[in-house]
Amino acid sequence: MRPRLSAVWASTGRERGMTLIELMVAIAVLAVALMLGIPSFGEWLRNTRIRSTAEALQNGLQFARTEAVRRNTQVRFQLVDSLTSSCMLSTTGSYWAVNLTASTTPAGACGKTVSDTTSPYLLAFSPVVSSAVVTSLTGSRSAIGFDGLGRLTTITNPDSGVGTLTIKVTSSSATCVAAGGTARCLTVVVSPAGEIRMCDPSHASTSDSTDPMSCPA
Repeated sequence: MRPRLSAVWASTGRERGMTLIELMVAIAVLAVALMLGIPSFGEWLRNTRIRSTAEALQNGLQFARTEAVRRNTQVRFQLVDSLTSSCMLSTTGSYWAVNLTASTTPAGACGKTVSDTTSPYLLAFSPVVSSAVVTSLTGSRSAIGFDGLGRLTTITNPDSGVGTLTIKVTSSSATCVAAGGTARCLTVVVSPAGEIRMCDPSHASTSDSTDPMSCPA
């Protein structure tokens, strides 16, 4: 009795596998796809770190403002170059610290534990994150203060007024989009009224005044 044609086809179809040439072609295509995707992934990772750093700054500033209102007293926010006991205030510091009073600076004491009863009256400080080594911060000044109404107020040590604060968050390894590069740099802005927001420098020259991401001129 002759076997059915469908049975023969099914049998031979099940026995056929991938040849060595087909496997090599598949691996080559995968390798090319990975090589093409690496630059895009690196750019995405860099921009994600910039945004994460900007959001951490925004959260720290908002915390300082909220504590000032909640306690009805002056609270300071400052950029520092480290979170150790040798820290210094710096407009290019990669970390931040929040403490009470208008005159007490956390400089030289960032390594202390959080306490609102012991000098320098630290309330919070930024987390130590790896993105700090691939992003750069540049503030218009190193320290600001919020009053009990959540507005900017004058502080001393160092002296700081109530003008708008800007902190630019850029990449240490790439040029910002606003300067013709690929890094999606951001700026955190605090107005004299205490409004805290994030903006994109590449939107600074936009003619649309309603653009929520435009930066102040």
